[in-house]
Amino acid sequence: MRRVRSIAGDSVNLLLFRETGRSDDAAEEALWRLNPALSEQAAVLPAGVWVSLPEVERHPMAVAPVSAWD
Repeated sequence: MRRVRSIAGDSVNLLLFRETGRSDDAAEEALWRLNPALSEQAAVLPAGVWVSLPEVERHPMAVAPVSAWD
């Protein structure tokens, strides 16, 4: 588990994507479980908030595209 500090203007989703390359539901759920106190912050985090990052794979599995002709 790695900890990072937020930059002024970060949202939780933006911070997660910048640091892990992912912002899907599974990665975001893992982040919220590690940081339940983040829910007390505003939608935009102030600078300097410590956030524990979940250990997730850097790149999610590729999803097959959906075609209108299937």
